[in-house]
Amino acid sequence: MKRLGIVSFLNSRPLIAGLAGAPDVDLLYDVPAALEDWLVEGNVDAALVPIIDVLHAGNHRRVISDACIASDGETMTVRVFSHIAPDRIRTLYVDGDSHTSVALASVLWRRVYNCNLELKRVDARGENLAAYESVLLIGDKVVRAAKMGFKYELDLGSAWKMHTGLPFVFAVWACRAPDDLLDFDELAGLLSVARDRGVADADSIAQMHGPSLGWPVDMARLYLTKRLTYRLDERHIKGAELFGRYCAELDIIPSDALINWPASLQALSG
Repeated sequence: MKRLGIVSFLNSRPLIAGLAGAPDVDLLYDVPAALEDWLVEGNVDAALVPIIDVLHAGNHRRVISDACIASDGETMTVRVFSHIAPDRIRTLYVDGDSHTSVALASVLWRRVYNCNLELKRVDARGENLAAYESVLLIGDKVVRAAKMGFKYELDLGSAWKMHTGLPFVFAVWACRAPDDLLDFDELAGLLSVARDRGVADADSIAQMHGPSLGWPVDMARLYLTKRLTYRLDERHIKGAELFGRYCAELDIIPSDALINWPASLQALSG
């Protein structure tokens, strides 16, 4: 039995197509910020781990697949909502479900606006978010936040692409390292097949899962088929490594932090 920790948002569904109900796979769902802890505690064999947590862990984590959650521009679901212009934001209330997007906001405000943000956690589910001057939200809840009356919205995937020209990788499949009990090749193959199946069937996935997670079907279809990317390639890897360097410059991660890519992707790494 392979125990996999998976993001509980719509964006993960194409990565696990055909795995739910499989006799040798157990899928455990949680928000992105919780999945690294699941690995640490040994509750799962592998998880869809936020890229910032992979960087933090360094050689203690091993990326095991070319499947990922990424965007090459607009994400639709990683956004800063505010009542003031983005260049005036100094304090940002941030979604507790996120690790990577919080670090990305810090990087972008430093590099684009020459500002060190003050970050404060907020319960993005249980509070009146419109009462805050600015708030970072991720995932399916962004669809609802669009109706809260904020004057400004900034999509962090779009901002990253404009600043760097590269895609942004939000999460990758990773496991503990070393892990002598795990057949990496078998699991990598399983995850790649599931991803390919899900990308090919993304339209049906949008119709099946979108409404129950608060998405209009047309918006869910656009999100899964046009906004997100699910395969690591040379540009994605360059984007992830550049993000790591920027985070190290801000002391968000250690200066020597590296991503432990699988052998099949190491030739694409800088």
